[in-house]
Amino acid sequence: MTLWLIPFFPLLGFLLNGLFGRRMSKAAINLAAIGSVAISFFIVVGLLLKEYPLTTVHTEHYFTWIQSGFLQIGFDLFVDRLTAVMLLVVTGVGLLIHIYAIGYMAHEGGYYRFFSYLNLFMFFMLILVLASNLLLMFVGWEGVGLASYLLVGFYFTEDYPTYAGNKAFIVNRIGDFGFLLGILLTVLTFKSLDFGKLAASVTTLPVEATGGVITAITLLFFVGATGKSAQIPLYVWLPDAMAGPTPVSALIHAATMVTAGVYMIARVSFLYNHAPIAMGVVAIIGLLTAVLGATIGVTQNDIKRVFAYSTVSQLGYMFLGVGIGAYSAGIFHLMSHAFFKALLFLGAGSVIHGLGGEQDLRHMGGLRKAMPVTFLTLGAASLAISGFPFTSGFFSKDAILSAAYVHAPWMFWVGALTAGLTAFYVFRAYFLAFFGDYRGHQHPHESPLVMTLPLMILAVLSLLGGFINIPGWLSPNYTLVESENITPMIISSSLGILGILAAYFVYVARPAMAQSLRLAAGPLYPLVANKYYIDELYNAVIVRPLKVMSRLVLWRGVDEALIDTSVVNGLGRVVRGWGSLFRQFQSGSIRNYATWILAGSLLVIFVLGLAGGGSAR
Repeated sequence: MTLWLIPFFPLLGFLLNGLFGRRMSKAAINLAAIGSVAISFFIVVGLLLKEYPLTTVHTEHYFTWIQSGFLQIGFDLFVDRLTAVMLLVVTGVGLLIHIYAIGYMAHEGGYYRFFSYLNLFMFFMLILVLASNLLLMFVGWEGVGLASYLLVGFYFTEDYPTYAGNKAFIVNRIGDFGFLLGILLTVLTFKSLDFGKLAASVTTLPVEATGGVITAITLLFFVGATGKSAQIPLYVWLPDAMAGPTPVSALIHAATMVTAGVYMIARVSFLYNHAPIAMGVVAIIGLLTAVLGATIGVTQNDIKRVFAYSTVSQLGYMFLGVGIGAYSAGIFHLMSHAFFKALLFLGAGSVIHGLGGEQDLRHMGGLRKAMPVTFLTLGAASLAISGFPFTSGFFSKDAILSAAYVHAPWMFWVGALTAGLTAFYVFRAYFLAFFGDYRGHQHPHESPLVMTLPLMILAVLSLLGGFINIPGWLSPNYTLVESENITPMIISSSLGILGILAAYFVYVARPAMAQSLRLAAGPLYPLVANKYYIDELYNAVIVRPLKVMSRLVLWRGVDEALIDTSVVNGLGRVVRGWGSLFRQFQSGSIRNYATWILAGSLLVIFVLGLAGGGSAR
């Protein structure tokens, strides 16, 4: 088995397009970018067919990366059942998005640069998934952050994408600092970063009844997860990351990168199982984030922002699952979310493409006739995310809610009501785009086959992907707390259907009611529409004080007053002063040189005379 080949080919595609893409044809760029991901996908499929059902962990050691005292870290890749699920998601969904991007980016500048960045992202994401130790995982973790920054800010000549890219990069650095501290504390505690050795060490330790070192490690890891996976309080970068091209939103911020935090927690579940306090924090933060994202999504008019906040909300469900110990349910929802969320974003991209760049739902309507394939496929994704019976979202979301029903009924009720709200705001966007009269100024048209074919494949996966028994396949290593009571399933599904019907009633049957509801909400509506003013709060409490401190203390005080004036310029003044003095000795005048020689001679005679007189005495 040669696991290194899986990330190698996307890296090769990145190098080919990055170094030579400017002089290559689009067909050659496509072959390098898409062919590399396709090869990785088929390697993964071949691996699973050969090794199924992966009853053992397969590790490959390539070389020793770090050797220092007790610490030995190898460049090692490994695969188990959890890794296999992630590999299929990353390469499979990633391949479809690469194909879609051929049509979406056909008339954009920087074509080769875009695909080289996509391949770079795939390389780092595969390293993150395949890594057999925390430090190598961190390399992939930081790499996808870099690739995300490059892709979100792809339109670097515009102000907003540049701002969004910087925001994503900076916010993620905050979370990554916590993750790095957790890695360092792990080294100090267990003398290793290898997942297998860590799991063996932890099994001999008791579960922490109160806070301890394992609790500290897992909470620090979760800080990293809140940044990468957009949870409270570090979720604010994800909605702005929609500034990048739509395929970027589908690949990075729906199907792969933002799920890295969920994968990381599942990967080190042996640590979280010994830190119930940390698990409680994960579950509560996830649930609150699910509610926050869903409520904001109700009020957004940009179709990509609606789906961006749905990503924030759905990630909250995943963290709720892993936080209550239903790791396989969280990973199951990660997989189904990759299907329907990639489809939602690509479907939104198809709408935007068909409308010449329009993203405002208020300027859409009646598109189902002009864009029938997009209409049907986006409908499949909307049903799946709403948890409509027997779609992929139905099985995965209900697996989490059923576990919550056993763990803490109040969590179930909050999650179930949020599921109903999710169905409402997603179908609000769907009905505003495809029903009623057309309110725009463009001439809508269906997207080309290279874009609609991935939509159709993802629609099938969104509808039928739930029948892939991921919880059963991952068990017993990633156990699922299941409820034999069908009551939670009936409740959550019913609330989802009610949400769909409510959206139809308000935005199709009685469209005037939407304005009445906004007026009835009073000041609550602008509060939610402005995202609870969280960005403004962060700017007032954190960003502006840091800017003021940087300008007055670091710039004016330290840089200009201390470094420039006192150190650099002060040293320069001293050197210049001495230089002015010694410059007098190099005037170029023979008369001056003779005067200095005479003065020096007299001084020497005087000193020798004093010395001689002293000796005589």
